[in-house]
Amino acid sequence: MTSETRDAVSNVETEFLEINSKGAWAILYQQIRNESSNFDYSCNESKKLQNKNLNRYRDVAPYDHTRVVLQRGSCDYINANLVKMEKANRQYILTQGPLPYTAGHFWLMVWEQNSKGILMLNKVIEKEQVKCHQYWPLGESNSSMTFPDVNLKVEFVKRIETSHYTTSTLRLTDLDSMKSREILHFHYITWPDFGVPQSPVAFLRFLVDVRKSGALDSNVGPPIVHCSAGIGRSGTFCLVDTCLILIEKNGLNSVNVKEVLLEMRRSRMGLIQTPDQLRFSYAAIIEGAKQLPSNNNLDDSIEIINHYDVVNNDIMNSSQEEDDEPPPLPPPRGDSLTRSMMSDLTPSPVSENENGTGPPNKPLPMEPPILIDNINKITTNSNNVHENNVDAASEEDSENSLFKDTSLHNDTSDTKNELRQRHQEKKDRLAKQVREMKRRQQQTENWQNFKRSIFKPVTLGIGTVIIGGGVIAVCGYLYLRG
Repeated sequence: MTSETRDAVSNVETEFLEINSKGAWAILYQQIRNESSNFDYSCNESKKLQNKNLNRYRDVAPYDHTRVVLQRGSCDYINANLVKMEKANRQYILTQGPLPYTAGHFWLMVWEQNSKGILMLNKVIEKEQVKCHQYWPLGESNSSMTFPDVNLKVEFVKRIETSHYTTSTLRLTDLDSMKSREILHFHYITWPDFGVPQSPVAFLRFLVDVRKSGALDSNVGPPIVHCSAGIGRSGTFCLVDTCLILIEKNGLNSVNVKEVLLEMRRSRMGLIQTPDQLRFSYAAIIEGAKQLPSNNNLDDSIEIINHYDVVNNDIMNSSQEEDDEPPPLPPPRGDSLTRSMMSDLTPSPVSENENGTGPPNKPLPMEPPILIDNINKITTNSNNVHENNVDAASEEDSENSLFKDTSLHNDTSDTKNELRQRHQEKKDRLAKQVREMKRRQQQTENWQNFKRSIFKPVTLGIGTVIIGGGVIAVCGYLYLRG
């Protein structure tokens, strides 16, 4: 790393410490939201009747001018945007976690865009809520999946597991032409549903492995990056990667993190969902600039664990109690998102998941619309603030129709009772389904932990391996249906 870059790192670190000392992350985040709300971009395609149900969240829609357009089939719509960062020679496709009836569209996008890698930054189930459909095969008993609506087949090839993420190799075949290509599926599994990772080190290791795979290279199609809504954790990954590329090319003096994020938000709405995610992005950029030289190799020394923990330990502890608090109860389903966002405002960091959602239909709590010189005037009685930006992803879980709006109203008592009974039945079915999927996911995780703790391969020679004690156990991965 050049002396120019080292000096520049100090400048960004100084900015980080200054914002930290003033407790002004919510202020900076609100400034970004306010500037983003002035963008005049349309989302007309997402509002069309035939496309509404293809969106996981009502308030996370793709801009028309950057949306990915599917080329074949009866539907050209998918909730995805192409984000081009020309100065960094990077481009990404950010999208929502697939729904059961959009998984085929998802794989068609991977095929048509010639993408080499998929970056999944969330679990299928988080906080007992389905956040993404199980759209890829896990192997063994679930070794392939076929999507007849787009005539594509996905087959499991192999998997490599680490403590923080899993890398699967999948074979994607176009059944029309019978052409195939291998796709890398990177599944980062330890980003908590509420808050942010405690340290950027594991996240940076994940970034380095993704880079080394070639999935981010310019000679292949853009990587597919998604979480649940495709804006929070996904935006964090792309912001950190882009800023580190710019640092490596030009030195950090040329990088303004806020401006880079605003530029990315011109391609997809709402990237970075909380002040904590913004703070984590800065910290990861600082640490990454120190540990990621131009050859993209991360120092394996344990000492890198780190400057960030020293600098940020007190800050993380200050918000830990809030992050550990259970989310408040959701508003009644009949409340509109606009009315729900007229909520209490507090200056403390927001505790929520990357979608800003939490439980079903819970809108993102708003940060106070404050200015630097008014930091001491924040109160919790600001009841007249209207959210102009669509950063809030309301938890309309489209995996089931439980939270679909019911437009049929009848004044008769019998009809109302029937509707209430139907809603309750759907709610009970969803709760049962989530419990079953959570049980299966826990079963899979327990098996993976069991393998790591019991099976200890010992290499005796080329191609010869003895599994500890000669004991062999077999457990099939279960296909989780969303």
